[in-house]
Amino acid sequence: MRRLSLNARLVQDAEGTAEIEVALFIIEHPDLPEPIRLSTDNAVRISDDPYIMGTRSTWLGSNPLTEPFLWVIASAILPGETEDAPATAQVVLENLDSEMVELLTSFTDPATIHMAGVLASSPDDIEVEQLDLQIVSADVTAGEITLQISREDMDLEPCPPGRFTRMRFPGLHR
Repeated sequence: MRRLSLNARLVQDAEGTAEIEVALFIIEHPDLPEPIRLSTDNAVRISDDPYIMGTRSTWLGSNPLTEPFLWVIASAILPGETEDAPATAQVVLENLDSEMVELLTSFTDPATIHMAGVLASSPDDIEVEQLDLQIVSADVTAGEITLQISREDMDLEPCPPGRFTRMRFPGLHR
């Protein structure tokens, strides 16, 4: 069961509220010079020329002044919490720039993505978080980019890696 802050619970229980839930994303890959930080909220003006909006948060050690989360038009379906299936998510970005498509198609190995849910009024207080997910596919159309995100299936991990024999585990056979 997930623990939520009092503010998040009040927002969920309220009939109507001005509070906004925000999804933060950090995309990492060895070929990237620095991680890509994205936000679904345009609360803060990051720069005037060019005009860029975004969110300032300290999530995962980000410096709010020099490493802001840039606003993108996106929708997200956050990972489920079922125990018998890997956590899967979907992020749909508006295809606003051809450089976004070039970046996605330039990688041959999957990028790592971290996701967090916060409230716009408190972007440093993480309500829900999924770390070390993999971008498993990117479907591109003229209007949008759909990223399928998942973690490795735990059933694929070798467990136990060896047998409990006297040579490997002599303490068990005394």
